[in-house]
Amino acid sequence: MSYTHDRMIEAASFDAVDARVRAALAERGFGVLTEIDVKATLKAKIDVDLDDYRILGACNPSMAHKAIGIEPRVGAMLPCNVILRAVEGGVEISAVDPVISMKAIDNAALHQIATEVRAMLVEAVDAA
Repeated sequence: MSYTHDRMIEAASFDAVDARVRAALAERGFGVLTEIDVKATLKAKIDVDLDDYRILGACNPSMAHKAIGIEPRVGAMLPCNVILRAVEGGVEISAVDPVISMKAIDNAALHQIATEVRAMLVEAVDAA
């Protein structure tokens, strides 16, 4: 059971894939609330060199509002992380599977929302 939906973009620059992912997310109602440049952070904090690696915290406000209305503490598990990482031959995109992450919460209504969000994230990753 995979906890992410993945896609490899071959022969593309990291920044070009980043722009494509952000546009695909925006087309599906997601905004990027947080961004972590893991490469820069690890270099600054522990002087480790790492290939390009970025975590985008994506949020669809309508879906987040529904989820919080059903399960107020679900915010501890938001936003939905989408990672971009440089790999040999291109850039890999991975989006968290919210259905898998929400299994920790016993709430059928929340699971339905997670299923909808999963479909939206899969569409975004596949369209990037």
